[in-house]
Amino acid sequence: MAEIQHDFFPLIRVYSDGRIERLMGEGVVPAELDPETGVQIKDVVIDPEINLSARLYLPKNVDPVKKIPLFVYFHGGGFVIESASSPTYHKHLSMVATEAKVVIVSVNYRLAPEYPLPIAYEDSWVALNWVASHAKCDGNEPWLIDHADFNRVYFGGDSAGANIAHNLAIRVGSEKLDGIKLDGVFLACPFFWGKDLIDGEAENLGAKNYIEKLWNFIHPKSPGLDDPLINPEKDPNLSSLGCDKVLVYVAGKDVLRFRGFYYKEALEKSGWRGTVEFVEIKDEEHVFHLFAPTSENAVSVLEKLVSFFNQSKF
Repeated sequence: MAEIQHDFFPLIRVYSDGRIERLMGEGVVPAELDPETGVQIKDVVIDPEINLSARLYLPKNVDPVKKIPLFVYFHGGGFVIESASSPTYHKHLSMVATEAKVVIVSVNYRLAPEYPLPIAYEDSWVALNWVASHAKCDGNEPWLIDHADFNRVYFGGDSAGANIAHNLAIRVGSEKLDGIKLDGVFLACPFFWGKDLIDGEAENLGAKNYIEKLWNFIHPKSPGLDDPLINPEKDPNLSSLGCDKVLVYVAGKDVLRFRGFYYKEALEKSGWRGTVEFVEIKDEEHVFHLFAPTSENAVSVLEKLVSFFNQSKF
């Protein structure tokens, strides 16, 4: 009988015979009209050679003439579980599309360990270039051509997806992405860490051990926890973040909350000229807004996000 070789409960286990067991995040919701919100949903193939796709959300009653903001979303799951078609994201993103009146592209990047990092980042960059191609009339997706305002683009994500959103915003700032203007980035319970513990983290040394092992597992060629991909404070390009505003949410019972605040401080000290707002929701767990999207605190997150999309400044 095969033995457990890597155990990252409650996410994933890998056995000595090579078998990979994902312990959650395997559910799928069909891409069809959401009856509760009236949001239209469909899946599109971006690059069949690497099995890269995305799920698109279009709110009901959109003006056929007036363009609306575009929200590019990256799902969480520690880079090892979940997908763009997961029930975890269906309700939340349908509500975002409805309340904020935005077109959403939820990227279905490939997962580790079959596809170790940096593949998730590269897949997401390919997806962004696919999105941008529509601004230059090279794309063929009608929802983007007809409704997306490429001068009002936002990135967002939760946990590992927030990590991706940040790193792609850095890349946009450094390399540019012709055809789109990145207005802002929304980070929910972002997956950041570092080699040295910061205030508050010493209370949970088990979390440090877990995160360090997970990071080395999903990114075997990384130099470690001070890799700029997971520790933005170590990134020499941090001041090049390619947007004007950032909204960071953390949960009061989440061990990652300290890194969320540390990220805000690092960004402000870096010389970046934008505005960053940090919000902590007390007495909530990691990515609580996804598991109870209609709860009072989750609705407050949604309301803040709607305001974030529709204001030039906080």
